[in-house]
Amino acid sequence: MWKTALQPRWIAGLVFAIAVSGVFVLLSQWQFGRSTQPEVPVNSATEQVKPLTETLQPGDFFRASVADQMVSASGSYDAAKQVLVPGRLKDGKTGYWVVTAFAVADAPVLKGVAASPKTYIPVARGWIAEPAKAAAPPSGTIQLTGRLLPSEAPVPNTAPEPGRATAVSVAELINAWNVSSYPAFVSATAEKAGTDDVGAAAGSGLEPLNIPAQPPAEKVNWLNLFYSVEWIVFAGFALFIWWRLVKDDHRRSLEDAEDDDGPEHTQPHEIQQKVQP
Repeated sequence: MWKTALQPRWIAGLVFAIAVSGVFVLLSQWQFGRSTQPEVPVNSATEQVKPLTETLQPGDFFRASVADQMVSASGSYDAAKQVLVPGRLKDGKTGYWVVTAFAVADAPVLKGVAASPKTYIPVARGWIAEPAKAAAPPSGTIQLTGRLLPSEAPVPNTAPEPGRATAVSVAELINAWNVSSYPAFVSATAEKAGTDDVGAAAGSGLEPLNIPAQPPAEKVNWLNLFYSVEWIVFAGFALFIWWRLVKDDHRRSLEDAEDDDGPEHTQPHEIQQKVQP
């Protein structure tokens, strides 16, 4: 069969089959890539700043629809309620987030939940490389703008040192601060006292976090995934067709060879011997 396969026309056929299979494989890769792409882009509505008190309420369940929403709030920081969250990366360096309790003006207070008459929300104000660089929060009434993010999970079986937290976990922080809190935290992008900028970018010693909106979770498009598998099958089928054509040609050549060696080439006396009784 190899002798047949090495004939020029079948070598050319093999090259053509490989080329067709390569195209099918590329189509399979394209369909597979489309099967895991997010179907919708980042929601631009999250970049429109909305009042925190109209977006989320204390005691409410944190809905996915408000995640990454840019919010604004008026209130004041409590310098006694500030912690450092270790293990935070920025530009390849490991440091700390400075997280401070922010008393939200005009926010409802959950009765019987905490001793404080105010409702707070944790605010990640910025990043520092060393704990000694953590400055006190700005005083007075602050106009806060930032991204609303879901509470993180605390690190299990870990007791944080005084002035530290294992994560930006609302459950962990309200136990330490004994306050009523929103079920989320804010990554600050701007902090103003009147017309003065008092945020991380205003020489406070903190570096801005600049946390962007997260893209939607990737969803598997099963139809595109099926198409990607289908193209692989087509690629294999193209090679199978070439092999089957070569096999059939080889079989025909063997049959032709048998016909050439058939009765018409038998000597006359041999035929007479066969027919004699």
